[in-house]
Amino acid sequence: MEKLPAVESAKELMTEAVGWSVMKWLRQKRTVRQIADQANAALDQLNREVKERWSADFKVAYETLLGQGAHTMKPPGKNARATDSQVILSVRRIKAADEEAYRARMDAEESFDIAEKQLSTALAREGCRKAIRSWELHEKAIRIAEALIASH
Repeated sequence: MEKLPAVESAKELMTEAVGWSVMKWLRQKRTVRQIADQANAALDQLNREVKERWSADFKVAYETLLGQGAHTMKPPGKNARATDSQVILSVRRIKAADEEAYRARMDAEESFDIAEKQLSTALAREGCRKAIRSWELHEKAIRIAEALIASH
């Protein structure tokens, strides 16, 4: 997976921001949110581009999984091709990785929202750490999705 400049810049800023004073946080909070939004947008765009390059089997299976939920998607029947079960297992793994990254992103955003309301640098610092973790998880999910392109 290619390194995205927006994500790398955001990681650097968040790492630096962990040590900021309350006053610096108050002055920089809008910039931090904008940089985080840019990183999220870059990852979302790369994720879409990767999934657009999937084979039709993977696209259909993933869309079906999104529509039904992972627990309700049935394994292929007796007459299905052997690779169908591999496709389903692969898209389930990707969906789980996507969901984990999304939950981490929402957790980071919630931390920033609460930190802003309470003017808490401790919560803002925690939000920075959570944001970095969410980007790492999103990158991991994209790498898993990219692996499907090479497999088919």
